[in-house]
Amino acid sequence: MRIGELVRRTGVSERLLRYYEEQGLLAPERLPSGYRVYTEAHVETVRRIRCLLSAGLSTSTIATVLPCLEPEGEVLAPTCRDVVGQLRGERERIDRAMADLSESRDALDRVIAASRV
Repeated sequence: MRIGELVRRTGVSERLLRYYEEQGLLAPERLPSGYRVYTEAHVETVRRIRCLLSAGLSTSTIATVLPCLEPEGEVLAPTCRDVVGQLRGERERIDRAMADLSESRDALDRVIAASRV
């Protein structure tokens, strides 16, 4: 399938698909004319990328963990031992960011509560 069909099937813009390719997340076949050719496997890969992005992972992290994830029912399951540790590290990073945001919200609440207006 051509890129327009992949856009239609995944809901991801052509620009983002090309970005994923630049980041090493997608590797479509190239015709002699330079056109990209995508398969059903690329549709699933884009869905996995979107899932991992929504979980807060960067594209560089996704590039390292994506080859070690396989669908298991409704979720992606790691198939490489070292990926589990990397994903735990990402979870800890997200936990720290959430704690920082919570502190910021609490500080803002104090400012609002002190309002005289």
